[in-house]
Amino acid sequence: MYWASFFWANWGLRVAGPQQVISESQQPQTHIGDHSATRPNIIFILTDDQDLHLDSLNYLPYVQKHLLQQGTFYKRHFCTIALCCPSRVSLWTGKAAHNTNVTDVSPPYGGYPKFVSQGLNDNFLPIWLQDAGYNTYYTGKLFNTHTVYNYDSPHVNGFTGSDFLLDPFTYQYLNSTYQRNKDPPVRYEGEHTTDILAEKAYGFLEDAIADEKPFFLTIAPVAPHSNVKFEALPEPGGKFNAEFEPPIPADRHVHLFPDAKVPRTDNFNPEEPSGVNWVRKLPRQSPENVAFNDHFYRARLRALQGVDELVDGVISRLENHGILENTYIIYSSDNGYHIGQHRLQPGKECGFEEDINIPLIIRGPGVPKNATTGIVTTHTDLAPTILDLVGVHPRADFDGEAIPTTKEAIKAATLDRHEHVNVEYWGFAAGEGKSWGQERLHWNNTYKALRVIGKSYGFYYSVWCNNEHELYDLDNDPGQLKNLLSHHSGPAQTLLGHSLHKVAARLDALLFVLKSCKGRTCIEPWEALHPAGNVRNLHHALSPKFDHFYEVQQKRVEYQRCEAGYIVDAEGPQFEEDGIVFRHGSHWSHWV
Repeated sequence: MYWASFFWANWGLRVAGPQQVISESQQPQTHIGDHSATRPNIIFILTDDQDLHLDSLNYLPYVQKHLLQQGTFYKRHFCTIALCCPSRVSLWTGKAAHNTNVTDVSPPYGGYPKFVSQGLNDNFLPIWLQDAGYNTYYTGKLFNTHTVYNYDSPHVNGFTGSDFLLDPFTYQYLNSTYQRNKDPPVRYEGEHTTDILAEKAYGFLEDAIADEKPFFLTIAPVAPHSNVKFEALPEPGGKFNAEFEPPIPADRHVHLFPDAKVPRTDNFNPEEPSGVNWVRKLPRQSPENVAFNDHFYRARLRALQGVDELVDGVISRLENHGILENTYIIYSSDNGYHIGQHRLQPGKECGFEEDINIPLIIRGPGVPKNATTGIVTTHTDLAPTILDLVGVHPRADFDGEAIPTTKEAIKAATLDRHEHVNVEYWGFAAGEGKSWGQERLHWNNTYKALRVIGKSYGFYYSVWCNNEHELYDLDNDPGQLKNLLSHHSGPAQTLLGHSLHKVAARLDALLFVLKSCKGRTCIEPWEALHPAGNVRNLHHALSPKFDHFYEVQQKRVEYQRCEAGYIVDAEGPQFEEDGIVFRHGSHWSHWV
């Protein structure tokens, strides 16, 4: 007996019949004119593992037409942890992962049970929006380890209507399971998950419009995530083995892009090893390996075509109802993706630009059209942004701040917005393609990192849990191939007219604050180092008058040991909000 059939029969889950994909000509033509005079609606389209640096946006004509040409592209947008569940929790709470304490995809350090145990099911964006008078809807993937076993213990709070993808079938494109409101889960065997999702999204959109209240709708397709098959029937709360495969596109898309290949950038399967820790030990990929990864890449592009069609369907319905001009549409992903860069097999979880710099497009009332901005934004900024768009004051405990969405505000932000991104990660990194005789899981992938983008510089600085360090000058080394702190990097050099040591000391102090920051300190970390307010960016901090402060007085970022989750006593000295550095409960020094 096929194990999935046994599973559904024994757990009493319903099997859905075929769903009809509705054509544009069949759509209702209802117009609700008074909607345009109400508070704005918001639709958030959140893809799964979509890249920016592998050019996936260039293969999405409807995203180009309806969003990029009609909105603003935020090209310096970052997730702060390159893993599905913790990134999504940060997005919906406005808090860094070290403050949500959701740092993995499954217990004990992450997943839906961890989200619930941390009290976040009663304290995240949809609840705040409902308090502000909005109807809220969600369909698609919410969090990992949100399963057919635990979906009702408890149900997710905060949604007027919901239809969630559930594990262990979230990533099975042709065998998905959705769970609507308080109903039992329903299996859709043989139907493509993105087409199912589209119909559910359109249904919620009709419900939202009919109610004539302002609404927030999230549409979260699983594409272009890998297709994941489970090799054994899991017990509730138990472990299971999984097989990763390229994503599966709908039949109508399988012929597309036959000649597409992963962009052959300098860091694609480089001749020399790069990075540190386990990354530096990776062998160069064989021609057969590269060819398979190109196939994997094409499968991702094809799987995204259903999402592209969904964007067109959403826009058409908003137009038909006369509310498009009063609706913000936000398009992003939970994290980025690499395929072959630094010799890596398909996957994420690294701090490299491919994994953390991700798509963000916003269109809506007052948002500049066909515009691009380089201001620095992160996923912790999105909850504050959405509250700002609906006229709600930001919460004091947010680790991010609202993203400017008007021409005037964006222009002002180019002058005074912060220039940093706090990046963190705990636990494993996984290869999602074929193993090619290599280890698929790398367990010592815990690190803290910092991305700084200024007017004349762009740096990435990281400290790993084995206390190896990285520093890349992305303005001159966009592929992050030359670690300036490696003994392989050659003779000492200067950065910004200063010694490498001097710049690294400033970056380390900034990361020291950010790795355990809370609230406003995450937004303005230089103020924690310089309460007088005389330092607001790296250029200011490089003044010679601060040399002793940074290079002699300050403690450094360091780990005591590698852990798979956020365990404070493993992470060395900590910066506290009262200006005191603590380590294992003992005072180290005061900041000046």
